[in-house]
Amino acid sequence: MPAPTSASKPASGSGATSAKAKAPAATSAAGTKAAAAKKPKAAAPTPDAVLTLSSKNYSSWSLRGFLLCRMAGLEIAEARVSADDPSIRAELLLQSSSFLVPRLDHDGLRIWDTLAIAEYLHELKPDAGLLPNDKAARAHCRSISGEMHSGFANLRSALPMNIKARHPGFKVWTGAQADIARILAIWSECFETYGGPYLFGKTPTMADAMYAPVCSRFTTYDVKLDAASKAYCAHMLAHPAMVEWSEAAVEEPDEMEELDVEF
Repeated sequence: MPAPTSASKPASGSGATSAKAKAPAATSAAGTKAAAAKKPKAAAPTPDAVLTLSSKNYSSWSLRGFLLCRMAGLEIAEARVSADDPSIRAELLLQSSSFLVPRLDHDGLRIWDTLAIAEYLHELKPDAGLLPNDKAARAHCRSISGEMHSGFANLRSALPMNIKARHPGFKVWTGAQADIARILAIWSECFETYGGPYLFGKTPTMADAMYAPVCSRFTTYDVKLDAASKAYCAHMLAHPAMVEWSEAAVEEPDEMEELDVEF
């Protein structure tokens, strides 16, 4: 009796069905890839404001304005004023103050002076913590920020901002040493009162933005620090916004020969 042929037909049919079933899946996968390729990439966030800056390597005030915007979470576009501008050059050489930088343009308003920018950002972004919640701590924060804003002229003159430079064994003269001692006393009081790792506790405030360039100066000029102050400097220099700024400063062409001489 001949073997039935029906047994082989289902096998053949099953194989054909399987082959047919795989084809749509492959087509579907290809279509998905094509659709993904055509899908436009998400646009970068539109800046909320424009921050006008000068040199990233030499300008401590520009750095402060940048840090304040980053700490507040304000999206900014950067505008640059050349160090060849006479007013900016005078500022960087500590010959006079400039009202050009940093400057924040936002919502039709123009705000200059670092403390004015800090207070404006605090009003704009009160939950960002640029000022502490506690009334006494808030007054303290404003006081030491104001002291940095208006004081420490000897430190600025003897240890000018220069992120790229390193001067191991740098000799700090008496006038600047008094400023350094005062800054370390301010920091010590803050650490003892608020517990660190920032000056007013666990999150950075406007005071940290004001003193961040000092951390950079202490590193550039190899200033000897106590353990707590050394740890604070390391913590500030590792802040993402500070790292972003410092990396850009390193890539910046040298512009101020007067500040790049060997001390």
